[in-house]
Amino acid sequence: MNFDLTEERQMLQDTLRRFLRDRYTTETRNTIIDSEAGLSAEIWGELAELGVLGALFSEDQGGFGGAGFDIAVVFEELGRAGVVEPVLDTALICGGLLTELGDDDQRQLVEELIGGALHLALAHSEPGSRYDLDAVETQIVQNGSDIVLNGRKAVVVNAEAADHLIVSAREAGGLSLFVVPSGTAGVSLRGYPMLAGGRAAEVMLDDVQLPESARLGAGGRALSALEAVIARANVALAAEALGAMETATALTREYLLTRKQFGRPIGTFQALQHRMADLLIEMEQARSAVINAAGYLETDQRDKQIASARNLIGRAGRLVAEEAIQLHGGIAMTQEYELAHIAKRIVMTDHRFGDTDYHLERFIELSAA
Repeated sequence: MNFDLTEERQMLQDTLRRFLRDRYTTETRNTIIDSEAGLSAEIWGELAELGVLGALFSEDQGGFGGAGFDIAVVFEELGRAGVVEPVLDTALICGGLLTELGDDDQRQLVEELIGGALHLALAHSEPGSRYDLDAVETQIVQNGSDIVLNGRKAVVVNAEAADHLIVSAREAGGLSLFVVPSGTAGVSLRGYPMLAGGRAAEVMLDDVQLPESARLGAGGRALSALEAVIARANVALAAEALGAMETATALTREYLLTRKQFGRPIGTFQALQHRMADLLIEMEQARSAVINAAGYLETDQRDKQIASARNLIGRAGRLVAEEAIQLHGGIAMTQEYELAHIAKRIVMTDHRFGDTDYHLERFIELSAA
């Protein structure tokens, strides 16, 4: 089987890698992380101009990609450079929900999104929901022709920068989604920086009144679309972790060949060579898992293969991050050094949409079904 990228995907990868290498330095990233916004509007606009956002949508959705391998190419490069801009939340998750469920007016937002003029955030997780997509207590009440939302959402990534929130709520028949413009009366945010860069917020919804046109798709039927979009997000997170692992491994190899003790590079010591070899083996397994998950994204084996990939990459990623820090000694914890941020990104990707243990349980459950 040929695992080489198509010519278009290879061009996308080369272009994005070159852009991030030149523009997204450690100093630039640290400045963005320390800023109040937690993202760079300039970098966001440039990513849109390069077609990075458009690569996550199919041609009939206004983009030029949208397949599992397009997602993997984009997020592997974002992970390699430790990018903190909310491509996952605005484009892949919220853009995916708009294309899947939106009417003609709501799909107009996707065009703005691909052009870089719009930010979105999914307000779905709640304080007690953990990783269960169906655990939603936010309720709606129909008030004549209006909808009234009440509830609280937790760790809403990119909420402060979002022009619209996509909010989940329970009603008769199941879960529904609503497009809520930022600044709507009754919506309040409490924002904070996240450990590995970017910002999130707790979102309180107190008697938020919306017109019926704010509903995304049919009432009570949003869960399957949400599951499909989160499956795509899991492939993206696996690819992002892979890219970050490659950077951590490359930095470690460079350090071992530079740092000298007893008159020679420490990378020539056999014990350290064995540890480096273990990292490279884990990397190859992780790459195979990402390819497998991306290939099964549109099949009925989707959830099982993605659970397998996330479990493997979660374990491999933690090993690579911890070994890279150990082999670097104290230098690895210095914020000015790239590895400090990359290691945090690797570890934190394992906690979005299911950690290693969650995906192991899910794989066992799906295998037994």
